[in-house]
Amino acid sequence: MAKPSSIKIRLNSTADTGFFYVTKKNNKTMTEKMQVRKYDPVAKKHVLFKEGKIK
Repeated sequence: MAKPSSIKIRLNSTADTGFFYVTKKNNKTMTEKMQVRKYDPVAKKHVLFKEGKIK
């Protein structure tokens, strides 16, 4: 079987609340680390989320 082209990643909040999202990323088309502005319900505002590994 072939390896899947998309991998699961964890988007960690930069507001240091411990909140994170889990999403998929295509490694062939997006080789750099992912950064997205999303809503952090603990901080109650939109903050930058950076890619981290799933343990």
